[in-house]
Amino acid sequence: MNILVLGSLAYDRIMDFPDKFSNHILPDKIHILNVCFMVNGLRELFGGTAGNIAYNLALLGESPIILACAGKDFDSYERWLSGFSLPLHAVRRVEHEFTAGAYITTDLSDNQITGFNPGAMKEPCLQDIDQYDPTETLAIVAPGNIDDMTTYPELFRQKKIPFIFDPGQSIPALGPEKILQGLTGSKIFISNDYELEMVMRSTGLSKRSMLERTESIITTFGENGSLVSIADDEIRITSATPAKVSDPTGAGDAFRAGLIKGLVMGKSIVDAAKMGSVSASFGVECQGTQCHRFTLDDFWRRFDSTFSS
Repeated sequence: MNILVLGSLAYDRIMDFPDKFSNHILPDKIHILNVCFMVNGLRELFGGTAGNIAYNLALLGESPIILACAGKDFDSYERWLSGFSLPLHAVRRVEHEFTAGAYITTDLSDNQITGFNPGAMKEPCLQDIDQYDPTETLAIVAPGNIDDMTTYPELFRQKKIPFIFDPGQSIPALGPEKILQGLTGSKIFISNDYELEMVMRSTGLSKRSMLERTESIITTFGENGSLVSIADDEIRITSATPAKVSDPTGAGDAFRAGLIKGLVMGKSIVDAAKMGSVSASFGVECQGTQCHRFTLDDFWRRFDSTFSS
């Protein structure tokens, strides 16, 4: 089965400030803000929606095809993904840009200041999908280049390739018309509960109206599990319990990977969502979105302990 993962590739550059931002910002001078924070160092982690989903799918024994753009500094990330035997022929290199990067500084109160450079993500991936058999292909459209997020749903509809639409943090940039374009004809619309509310307010659609455009809606609630909504039913999915909780940042992408794995195995959407729950539970066990590891045996043991009655 061909799995097409459309989204972003990014470096997450994490810095810790050993004080509180509030001790160095004068409220009455906020209009002329000029501050410098001396940090303890920098950690460079691999991220981006396409990279994260593909990484988790690799742990689940799949070799998804990443459709994304990367920049002139992609070499270390490329070696990392290649180490998991992930095919990278559909990653477009944009040599005049850097790979997208988030620069995140966190203080002692867990306040964060983030700068994000879209870099190569400003460019569409321009990958042809004609070679993929619709009966042997599943795609996901995750947050990334905005043109890709509107162009590829239309291509998938034309080619009759089933796809998951996952607008996530791109909802404000997409706007109501492009959200509707991505939603229409999708196999699944997936988001967390806050994002779902944003989409309904932006488009003016109720959940029932959305289900006239997509086959199903999956809504995630973090540690409170998820909800699968289809035309005539809603099914609650419990969350799986991680060994420990270190960082919830990559849980959503890990959930999507487990969901996709279930679908390509021929599981029902409910059972696939259960697999998403288990995958997400591993994703929170260390800091960073691609630092956790598990074997298929680990995965199925946790699945059975969570969902076997």
